[in-house]
Amino acid sequence: MGLPCYAISVLTDDCDPDNLKPTGISEIIVIAGKAEAKLTELYLKLIAKL
Repeated sequence: MGLPCYAISVLTDDCDPDNLKPTGISEIIVIAGKAEAKLTELYLKLIAKL
């Protein structure tokens, strides 16, 4: 269909087999929240270019 497609993800939990530790949803939400401002800026710039 000729539509541009973009994919962006945020890693919220490193899976290091040598240093595994339990994590909870609250920690994941905090980490994702830290990425929000940068992702918002990225999306706005990307949308402006479309």
